Amino acid sequence: MRTRPAAVLVACLTGVCSAAAQSVPSEPVALAGGRVTIGADVSASFGGDDPGFFNYTDYDHSALRTLRIDVTGAVNAGDHVTFLAELRTENIGEVVPYAFYVRIRPWADRYFDIQAGRVPPTFGAFARRTYANDNPLIGYPLAYQYLTTLRPDAVPATADELLSKQGLGWRLRYSVGNTSADRGVPLVSAFRWDTGVQAHAGAPNGLVNATASITTGTLSNPLFNDDNNGRQVAGRVELRPVTGLIVGTSVARGPFLTDALARVVAGESSSFTQTAWGADVEYSRDHYLLRLESIVSAWQLPAVGEPFLDLPLRAVSSSVEGRYKISPSFYAAARLDHLGFSDLVGSQTTAPWDAPVTRVEVGGGYSVLRNLLVKATVQRDARDGGRLQRRANLVATQVVYWF
Repeated sequence: MRTRPAAVLVACLTGVCSAAAQSVPSEPVALAGGRVTIGADVSASFGGDDPGFFNYTDYDHSALRTLRIDVTGAVNAGDHVTFLAELRTENIGEVVPYAFYVRIRPWADRYFDIQAGRVPPTFGAFARRTYANDNPLIGYPLAYQYLTTLRPDAVPATADELLSKQGLGWRLRYSVGNTSADRGVPLVSAFRWDTGVQAHAGAPNGLVNATASITTGTLSNPLFNDDNNGRQVAGRVELRPVTGLIVGTSVARGPFLTDALARVVAGESSSFTQTAWGADVEYSRDHYLLRLESIVSAWQLPAVGEPFLDLPLRAVSSSVEGRYKISPSFYAAARLDHLGFSDLVGSQTTAPWDAPVTRVEVGGGYSVLRNLLVKATVQRDARDGGRLQRRANLVATQVVYWF
């Protein structure tokens, strides 16, 4: 958050527009007779200062003030094997392998494949379209970005301690486990992919698609290196009964706390889990697109001292999003989002274990070229409780280029 997003945005605008004038690629670059393809996705966002940390992410950046560069590659090793990878950097920081996996199709004529490595998410609808050109707005749905007051390496000793942290998910500390200050986790991380094995199967007519995976970490905290010797199991089923309609449901369950913390509370890490359920609907026709998604997540944490935590701790997210194409080059979009939490009984009060949040974001986009998009949005966030600022009106712009 210490970068200069205004300078970054200006540089990106200048560079991208100049490159577009010189006929830069508009499709992935193909090499070796089409067996190797390389693509890229660049987005630069600039928004106002967010004093309530409503848009803070698990990479210590604001989702409204980020320069993100993705480079993707695929190597087709035949009819049955493809290697895929993606490198990502945010705000010109560390380059990380966002994706790196092999896709195996045992039967070339069947809709079935197995993927192993750092694989695409199994759970949820938005997790599959987190690239800037797939998101009609600039902000993220609260379930996939907003940092709650839960951590996998530290827990509150009592219900009172947890209630005292309402709204402080961007930076908090607890008395049990790792006592250093750190950020909390969202319901589902949109910024890190899973690591493990995933299988996908579909009907030839596209009516039904199913995906299942076994990975490290959980939805809130996907991991490359496991920290609790546990595995998350997730599954998703999609139905496409008529043209333009997609109905999906997802489930996931895995150990949430680290082994180090579990040993401190004299328990087993496999007993302290995150379990999540999701449902989503998408319908598109003519010039409009409508999406709805709801996620329920429950965490089992150790009950250390009185007043004890009322377990499991639950969070419920609901999101409604719409987009309307005004012309071939211009669209308008809006999203209404709410994130709520189950009540917790403390010694002095009964309240949600984290402060509920509501977000409204409206805006639009203009396609300068088929693969060059400019967006502008206005976002209003409201937090019902906590010590941080409870209201924020944020204006943001974004430039997106991809090939």
